[in-house]
Amino acid sequence: MKIKIAAVVCCFAVGFIGWRFLEKKACAEYETAVVIASPDEIQERKQLHHLACIMDGNRRWAQQRGMVPWYGHAQGVEAVRRVVQFCLEKEISYLSLYTFSLENFKRSEDENSYLFKLMIQEAEKGVEEFKKHGVRLRFIGDRTLFPSQLAPLLDHIEKETADGKALQANFLFCYGGRQEIAAAVKNIAHQVKLGIVKEDDICPELISDNLWTAGTPHPDLIIRTGSFSRLSNFLLFQAAYSELYVMDCLWPEITAEHLQKAYDAYMNCTRNFGT
Repeated sequence: MKIKIAAVVCCFAVGFIGWRFLEKKACAEYETAVVIASPDEIQERKQLHHLACIMDGNRRWAQQRGMVPWYGHAQGVEAVRRVVQFCLEKEISYLSLYTFSLENFKRSEDENSYLFKLMIQEAEKGVEEFKKHGVRLRFIGDRTLFPSQLAPLLDHIEKETADGKALQANFLFCYGGRQEIAAAVKNIAHQVKLGIVKEDDICPELISDNLWTAGTPHPDLIIRTGSFSRLSNFLLFQAAYSELYVMDCLWPEITAEHLQKAYDAYMNCTRNFGT
């Protein structure tokens, strides 16, 4: 009887010690997880590395002033300069601008012709200025649809500014978020067919690596001017955890003060990433 009691006591003691060990191990792992998110790292997660802009309101700005709608695009170029300057001052590493969507091809030939000529004019005029300030330019979208009169120039500008380290400015041109995801899926399916990728290897990271924006971190903050609260097929995959900030001003009206308010709102927000 004494032996049985001793055995029970021994088992209870071992079990208790084992439970305490597991409890301490769990606590240690939890404490480790907490330590990983140190104050400095939390602050780092809040740093604005990538600003993206839906530049809405150029046409409305022109119409309000009795102009032909597409004349607002010229004023929109000035707004782009202000945003680039803001990013340089705040040491924001990436800027993505929704320049021309695939849906924009449905607009009149006169408007698109004007916009493409404006792009050629501004690109040729501004490339040296971008190089001077260390701005790298990239044109992201369905390159098979780039207008023939623009494609060689855009390639040249990308090569000319490739060494820029201060800011990478992405002009999303002939771009659509759904179409980008579809293209990534087709590319991955082709890789699976060739045996380069296994089906079990498909994950969000692999999809991201096959997007047109591959190599660019997902945006921290997306600003939309023009008061509408929608993404309009812009960076649909990449925007999963982006903060959204809608402005009532039209794109040509955006100022450093508007940008500062959006920046402050971002820096004061809580970003949990689901944790």
